[in-house]
Amino acid sequence: MARVVFTRNLQRHVPCPPTTVDGATVAEVLEAVFSANDRLRSYVVDERGALRKHMVVFVDGHQLVDRSTLSDAVNPDGEIYVMQALSGG
Repeated sequence: MARVVFTRNLQRHVPCPPTTVDGATVAEVLEAVFSANDRLRSYVVDERGALRKHMVVFVDGHQLVDRSTLSDAVNPDGEIYVMQALSGG
């Protein structure tokens, strides 16, 4: 089962402790998390299921490539980190 961790800044708005869920892709893993915590969904993905612009996801230390359909593969013992993206100049 993949381990999913949300940063503290997200935890301030929606309770989302680290959890482990099954899934072969980021989309499947996040859907499993959202099924237990639907409020979290709107913070992370938009109405089409694409990653919101202000969010970033790392899978086993690598930044998510497919922000639209979240099709990046997840190892059964993988780690996914979900956090707000930083921007500015």
